Amino acid sequence: MFWGLGRLLTLLFCCVVLANQLVPFVHPLHLLVNLAGGLLLLIHVLEVLLCNRSLKGRPHPWRDRGRILLFGVFHLQTISAPAAPEASSHA
Repeated sequence: MFWGLGRLLTLLFCCVVLANQLVPFVHPLHLLVNLAGGLLLLIHVLEVLLCNRSLKGRPHPWRDRGRILLFGVFHLQTISAPAAPEASSHA
């Protein structure tokens, strides 16, 4: 439930940033919304770059990258960790 709420709030914030681009808010607020949106995008791009190697084995890595760009850590937490290879015992 927490991850779903985080996704919803992130999507809502993205809508606010897009609305600010179409119809700018009052003077100091539109600059702050643009700055916060730009910082969030930068963080999400860094998350994609840092997690790129772990996404290569996924069935749809480009869809996962897009979702990370949109939802960030809220999508990363829903991705299951790859299974560790079993260690063979030598007797």
